[in-house]
Amino acid sequence: MGRLRDIFGDPLFERLPHGLRPTRRARELAPRIEALVELANQALQQEVFDPTRSTRQFRISAPEFVVSIIGAPLISAIREKAPNTVCSFLSYSPHQSLDLLRRGEIDVALGRFPNVPEGLVEEMMFEDRYCVAARRGHPRLKGRLDYKAYGKLPHVLAYSAAEVQISEASRETRNMTIAAWVPGWLNALIAVSKSDLVATCPARLAERHAKALGLQVVRPAFLRNPIRVSLVRRVESDEALEWFFSELRKTVS
Repeated sequence: MGRLRDIFGDPLFERLPHGLRPTRRARELAPRIEALVELANQALQQEVFDPTRSTRQFRISAPEFVVSIIGAPLISAIREKAPNTVCSFLSYSPHQSLDLLRRGEIDVALGRFPNVPEGLVEEMMFEDRYCVAARRGHPRLKGRLDYKAYGKLPHVLAYSAAEVQISEASRETRNMTIAAWVPGWLNALIAVSKSDLVATCPARLAERHAKALGLQVVRPAFLRNPIRVSLVRRVESDEALEWFFSELRKTVS
């Protein structure tokens, strides 16, 4: 109170026999103080995130195969709990994703990142491994596969700036019989479902679409390199993003 008296140059309250009475200056200031208190209350109320009423847009950068694995369950969960929000999936290279994240133009980046700069936090989302996918009834693939036979099979390889290169899935691509390159692993799976080509791709992705596309999925021991997908976010956050990250984690738990 003493500091307020110094600031306003007024005692603010007068002592009476039965209590205190505001001075004329205090009565003049009262409407302004009430307005400031109301603004503060509104600001505090805005910080409380209510999923059922929020119209927030959550911006996610992720490669195609990650969206294919987590996209549907995430969208379903978000729509059920926060029906007025929007999930926007974008596709950028790892470097672009981290740059956009640092600038606040996206909310989260998913994928594989060789170096995460200061100001960003990385956490493991899930781990996968490579498999070989082919159509059911493939004349040269009967559920088992050795490395020599693998190299002789005609392959369709996928490429994407937002995804790891397919070469990381095998020992040496020069030992593979390459028949085609297509943009994205989903296109590769569609191609093998209608031909005698095979595709090396993430197992979760192949298994997710195996029934719909009529695929067989083989996990040969020689495809050892793991696929580790991380979540990267800014250090600073808010209640809405913390809620969203929690829902995101549940899709792979």
